[in-house]
Amino acid sequence: MSKEITVPAVGESITEVTVGQWFKNDGDQVQMDEILCELESDKATFELPAEATGILKIKAQAGETLEIGAVICTIDEEVVSTSKENDSPTPKSKEEPKSTGNAPSTTGEVKEMIVPTVGESITEVTLANWIKADGEYVKLDEIIAEVDSDKATFELPAEASGILRHIAQEGDVLEIGGLICKIEVTEGKPAPSNEASSSTSEATQAPGNSNYASGHASPAASKILAEKGISPESVSGTGKDGRITKEDAQGAQKSAPAPTKAESKPVAESSAPILGSRNERRERMSSLRKTVAKRLVSVKNETAMLTTFNEVNMKPIMDMRSKFKEQFKEKHGVGLGFMSFFTKAVCVALQEWPAVNAKIDGNEMVFNDYCDISIAVSAPKGLVVPVIRNAEAMSFDQIEKEIVRLATKARDNKLSIEEMTGGTFTITNGGVFGSMMSTPIINAPQSAILGMHNIVQRPMAVNGEVKILPMMYVALSYDHRIIDGRESVSFLVRVKELLEDPTRLLFGV
Repeated sequence: MSKEITVPAVGESITEVTVGQWFKNDGDQVQMDEILCELESDKATFELPAEATGILKIKAQAGETLEIGAVICTIDEEVVSTSKENDSPTPKSKEEPKSTGNAPSTTGEVKEMIVPTVGESITEVTLANWIKADGEYVKLDEIIAEVDSDKATFELPAEASGILRHIAQEGDVLEIGGLICKIEVTEGKPAPSNEASSSTSEATQAPGNSNYASGHASPAASKILAEKGISPESVSGTGKDGRITKEDAQGAQKSAPAPTKAESKPVAESSAPILGSRNERRERMSSLRKTVAKRLVSVKNETAMLTTFNEVNMKPIMDMRSKFKEQFKEKHGVGLGFMSFFTKAVCVALQEWPAVNAKIDGNEMVFNDYCDISIAVSAPKGLVVPVIRNAEAMSFDQIEKEIVRLATKARDNKLSIEEMTGGTFTITNGGVFGSMMSTPIINAPQSAILGMHNIVQRPMAVNGEVKILPMMYVALSYDHRIIDGRESVSFLVRVKELLEDPTRLLFGV
């Protein structure tokens, strides 16, 4: 008898799914509840388990889009039942469990681990990296995996001691509360056996016989290697069990083909792209990128966003930095940058124009008497916005130290949820990438964002004379529902005044 496997209902609003990846081939024998393939919807990725034991017949290939209820594959149960009748169990199979003398005694308890709640606004995470292999013994509270949310990366500790059984695979998108793995609880740690030592030596001698982690690239490493056009097989991993880490991928170089006698072209030319080629590649969007995209579109659709511009003469700040930067760094151990001047100026202006520091909550306007300044930072996984708490009460050196600390954690993907939530106003600096002018998008639920740009030497009229000055355009994007034109323009003019005469920041005038 042939069992038809159909696309299950995976959500009320989901009408179709895409076949992602087949874990079994056509004609393979599969067991009941064994994972056959992945199904991708517009919200998450799901695994399709086998509903019977038998021979798999694939009806839909990877990449095909199917409606809910459509047949995706069949399982021929008769073939298996016939083979079972011909096969008779041997005493050896019954004695196999006894032959593993080094195995720990199992308690019979199986601990199911689910995706924990990692933040109020986070509904799903991506399994980034398995630190412990399937079937490996783990201890209570030992880190077994890393999961990525749209805001940060978290470590997943084991909730029991025992044998780890993977349920989700690296790259899977899981909802909060979704099953990620199981742990078969044991009463003791398995003793090292001859079999284990021999498998270790085999892994050392023959890479083809190593465990699944050997030569396997993490999601971040895979992306970097794909951009470089380097195959993971040509990179040696320095991570656990030979896993290819992000650092391995960053340091990997594409090997040039060995020159032959007939070749007369330099090696450098062989790596140059072929003119007129039409190659293209596809990459799945990360959960961070998808969430940022949704929020940016939401802000554009749900706010009355406008942008006002002004320009700032940066010469006074540049002169002050040149005069005191060496003494500042010697005393405080950190450099004096432009960001601390902008942060201090913004804090003064926000307290004078509180609507710019406010937000809309339903039918109410929430005004903040403090200034939590969000600083946009370009991290490896995308744009993140860590927060400087109570910046209005901080000194220049405290602001610089906090910026360095948060930026370092952002680039190492170590920022916590608390460090990226609750800001009241955002500063973004596109000038570090060469931007001359832009209209930054508001960081919801905030009501305004200040955009900094590059500094350009331009001729300016000063007291009837033309002078060459270092000028920067600044842009304030704001929500017109809560901030009027008078407030937005006055706020930006006040920031300009403070920056062009930074001694005002010392006296609060």
